[in-house]
Amino acid sequence: MRSIISVYKIGNGPSSSHTVGPYNAAEYFKEKYPDADAYKVICYGSLAYTGEGHGTGKAILSAIPKAELILNTTETDLPHPNTMDFIAYKESTEIGKMRIMSVGGGSIRIDGEMSEEDIDVYPEKNFREISELCKKDNISLKDYIFSHESEKLRPYLIKIWHTMEECVQRGLVAEGILPGGLNLPRKAKSLYTMRCRNESSDIAMDRTIASYAYAVNEENADEHLVVTAPTCGSCGIIPSIFYYMRHDKGYSEDEIIDALAVAALIGNVIRTNASVSGAECGCQAEIGSACSMAAAGFAYLNELSIDEIECAAEIAMEHHLGLTCDPVKGLVQIPCIERNAVAAMRAINAVNLARFLSPTKQISLDEVITTMYETGIDMDERYRETAHGGLSQIHGIYSKYGPEFGDCFFERKKL
Repeated sequence: MRSIISVYKIGNGPSSSHTVGPYNAAEYFKEKYPDADAYKVICYGSLAYTGEGHGTGKAILSAIPKAELILNTTETDLPHPNTMDFIAYKESTEIGKMRIMSVGGGSIRIDGEMSEEDIDVYPEKNFREISELCKKDNISLKDYIFSHESEKLRPYLIKIWHTMEECVQRGLVAEGILPGGLNLPRKAKSLYTMRCRNESSDIAMDRTIASYAYAVNEENADEHLVVTAPTCGSCGIIPSIFYYMRHDKGYSEDEIIDALAVAALIGNVIRTNASVSGAECGCQAEIGSACSMAAAGFAYLNELSIDEIECAAEIAMEHHLGLTCDPVKGLVQIPCIERNAVAAMRAINAVNLARFLSPTKQISLDEVITTMYETGIDMDERYRETAHGGLSQIHGIYSKYGPEFGDCFFERKKL
């Protein structure tokens, strides 16, 4: 498995695979051909279908201004749903061409090339092997991670954590309408200030964590700086729980950094054996993966055993199986923002369940990850970030079916 450093990336929203990845790809290609006087970029698959709503073109053009951008929605024989062709010209003559895939979480894969991110640093390839090694050597997951990673890891995770903190803090005070045409008002600030003194501690915790998740995902929807965790669309789950543990429960920054490492290890196992790309496996690969990672990190903070951490991560992923990626109007807003808040609370519930379900669990984390991938591959492409089905069509449902379907459809149309 690769370094967990690449699980977390800092970039602008709203989509890691549709903005961060294409931006990184464009930057890489421009550096390869700096003397070109013209560029052409052809986006295929999910990038072509949702490029406008996800800001793909804007991301590419910010790296290569005045590039000719083509959204090709007809070609289907693709190595990955997020495939791009970059072409460089000098005096109208082609001088370079490169096919690059945005494979999820802001990571890119270049056809025919290996990057530093592709180098394996862990000999183990799944959680079972990791768990067996830790038990044999009597070490924790944290010790396992830092014994394999370079000295760059902790400083990098500190930077990641500070970026997450700043994102929550910005989102909690920001107001206004999110861009894109849905006229969706920011809710994090009002949700945070709604907390009542006479609420039970559990309700207050849920509402607080939900407000933190809203804060981060509203920043993402506004195309501000966020951390892929493991994607932009799911970037609010881990920060919301960890921010609560740090600022409301008093955990130290070192403890949070270690929990971020454990969470990233789970994300690493998922992307190695499945995918974190919504275009490839639906939202189960984004929200499901983030919930599983957050559950593992939260379980670690609660000093649960390796088996209990695995159980929490498995429960969190299992109950997102089949989740579609079909945001309204192709924007990372409805249901994405709300979905992050729900998943954050679900991660905490998964940990609470793991405390007493772990000894009798029948499904391993590796098995549920494999199932997630198989489910995603079998999922109709309309529900894998192509804006062709499900909620992404909600604004046209009334005109499609007519008034005989009742007022409920009219209300849904007005979202």
